[in-house]
Formats: sequence, structure tokens, C-alpha cells
Amino acid sequence: MDTKERKWISIRVKPDEYQQIFQLYKSTTCRKLSQYVRAVLLKKPVTVKHRNQSADDLLTELIALKNELSAIGNNYNQAVKKLHTLREQPEYLAWILSNERQQQELLQKVSDINRQMNQIYLQWSQK
Repeated sequence: MDTKERKWISIRVKPDEYQQIFQLYKSTTCRKLSQYVRAVLLKKPVTVKHRNQSADDLLTELIALKNELSAIGNNYNQAVKKLHTLREQPEYLAWILSNERQQQELLQKVSDINRQMNQIYLQWSQK
């Protein structure tokens, strides 16, 4: 047989069997279901990922928090930009000047949190 020629192997499984196979596949480092099935059929080693559910839950919460913080920072930045258009009115100008520093601090903190959460996510997703 030519080594470049590929052959198909098709099998039928019941829906519950497919779910079982698919769940086993998802718990491995295999990128595709076909890669997982070939490894199992050929009795090659398959690397199984072990995850800590509480850490996964924490990561989910942190990602949601990161998204909320980014949205808050964006909304705040847009509000300040809008106020900059009202420079003629003295009370708005005073507010803009007094809150400029706070805006920069908020955006810096959001940026710091975002960076740290990305680092945590990258470290965790590689395990």
C-alpha cells in the first residue's frame, strides 16, 4: 500500500456511546476527535488533562470580572471624552480637571488586572 494514500474507517455508534467517546476525547490533549480515536485504536499513549474544578470556576469568575472591569473603564473613558466637548461651561471643566487623574488611575488598574488575568489564563490553559 502507498504510504501517502489514506483509507477511511467508518463505524456507527449509539448516541450515548458517541457522548462517552466525545467526553473522553475532550479530557485529553488531542486536538481532534480523529486523532484521539486513532491513538486509542492503535494503542498509543493518550495524555489526559487533569483539571481542578474549583480553579476552573475561579477562572470563569475572573474572566467575567475582567470583562466587566474593561467595560467600566471604557464607559468611564467615553464619559470623560464627552465632557471634554462641553469645555465652555466652567463646572464641567472643573469636573474634568479633577477627575482626569482618577480616570488615569482607573484605566491603569483595569489594565494591570487585565494583564495579570491574561497571564493566569495562559498559565492555566497550558496545563
